[in-house]
Amino acid sequence: MQTYSTCPKCSDERRKSNKKCLSSNGEVFFCHHCGYSGRHKEGNSNYFSEKERTVVKTYRTIDQEIPSTESLSDDANEFFEKRQITKEALKRNKICFKNNEIMFPYFKDGEIVNIKYRTLNKEYRQEKDAEKVFYGLDDIKGEDTIIIVEGEIDKLALEVAGFKNVISVPDGAPSPESNMYETKFKYIGNCEERLKDVNKIIIAVDSDAAGRKLEAELIRRLEPERCWRVEWTDGCKDANDVLVKQDVFGLWSCVEASKQVPVEGLFTVEDFSAEIDSLYTDGLKGGTSTGWLTVDTCYTVSAGEVTVVTGIPSHGKSAWLTALIINLASEYRWKFAVFSPENQPMQRFISSIAANFLDKPFREGFTTRMTKGELGKALDWIDEHFVFILPPDDCLTIEHILSKTRVAVTRYGVKGLIIDPWNEVDHSRPSRQAETEYISDCLTKIRRFARKYQVHIWIVAHPTKLYKDNNGKYPVPTPYDISGSAHFRNKADNCITVWRDLMNEEREVELHIQKVRFREVGKVGLVKLCFDVVTGRYSNSVYGN
Repeated sequence: MQTYSTCPKCSDERRKSNKKCLSSNGEVFFCHHCGYSGRHKEGNSNYFSEKERTVVKTYRTIDQEIPSTESLSDDANEFFEKRQITKEALKRNKICFKNNEIMFPYFKDGEIVNIKYRTLNKEYRQEKDAEKVFYGLDDIKGEDTIIIVEGEIDKLALEVAGFKNVISVPDGAPSPESNMYETKFKYIGNCEERLKDVNKIIIAVDSDAAGRKLEAELIRRLEPERCWRVEWTDGCKDANDVLVKQDVFGLWSCVEASKQVPVEGLFTVEDFSAEIDSLYTDGLKGGTSTGWLTVDTCYTVSAGEVTVVTGIPSHGKSAWLTALIINLASEYRWKFAVFSPENQPMQRFISSIAANFLDKPFREGFTTRMTKGELGKALDWIDEHFVFILPPDDCLTIEHILSKTRVAVTRYGVKGLIIDPWNEVDHSRPSRQAETEYISDCLTKIRRFARKYQVHIWIVAHPTKLYKDNNGKYPVPTPYDISGSAHFRNKADNCITVWRDLMNEEREVELHIQKVRFREVGKVGLVKLCFDVVTGRYSNSVYGN
């Protein structure tokens, strides 16, 4: 029997909260407004299973009729002839022409899910609200080895050379200077099922700066151990360029000479040649700004590193870290995975993020609170930049947290992971393994993950019990004071202590930067920030360091 009720996910955000938009047959449920769906636990129609919940994204169906390849105009045929793309390749890929635009149909399981349009003047557009997938996705079905290129013409060029197991990214490469390119990779998540069983991925994108940036992000998301990279012949920038300037044999040779991306722990000097040349030319690059000039003098955020944050309870470790990642998300479009069981319930934690983002309180008080409309905008922004790891109580291990983060890297392009706090993780260990050995092993796994996927990981760890001095104040803890092991300092790249004078709330919050591994990232020192207890915001201290 089909029943209808209000949706627990979207009803609170809608004006007509009594609208019954969620349908259920007693076993499964689906919201016809927001797409919230899943299965009721053990047939209990009042219980919505978080573990099995999925949000179904709907895309616009492409129902227009595709002209035949014969529809190509004389100018379009000349366009492809200059690029040595054969009639056979055009026909097999159903390339056609309409309203002075070349049409590249995107197929998924035999159905057209999108169409890219290109004028002869190199102006592009795609179908609005259609699904973003790789071009040529059906050509890699069941393939053990695939090739990824930067454009549709490059895919066709490789097909002329005999390679059909080729796909192209749908939106080209991001600008080398862009900090807002993560949203360009949503198509990877849409094709995740097709990619998961591929053992060898050859990255054959353009050789310019934008292509290198695309290459690096594809390798990061698709796992380095599966990836190989192509170096084009001198004077050629992409696959079609090689086909035109040389021939199919030259293009074949470039692909066959592809080299495996360095595997963790096994390198030659040649593997580092490009990086060494860049280091010689550009010098050491510092980390990303924290958003506070005073903090940047001692600490910036570098991809692939681990930062341990400690401090006495109630001194603001989590509040400062939340403010930091909001700065990174706002200014640089970073995305984060957050494991923070101490901040549950999540709706309360999310409301605090919204208050910080808007610089307005969530709750009623002496200061004007955010409006319902502003809250909606904040929630949309949070949804775009944050995912939350909430494993069942029996899966709170470091391994499980990292496995979920690995999925988030592929699907959402996550660049930061928060583990807050360390003591909420399941630290069960073999009876013969000492605690310090266990912590060392865990931190090694975390550090390797950070390096491999170029994710910055912050760990919030509480110190052992400290005692007040004669003035009633707690001393500033060091990483060596963290409960469990000195490895928290030894294995971390950066260590920060957050300290507040609870006897005087008007005093600035002190950040004691107690370890920085690389000098281009920062230095040991003390910086101060002003804290707004209403919104959770931090600002540069007028007194400086």
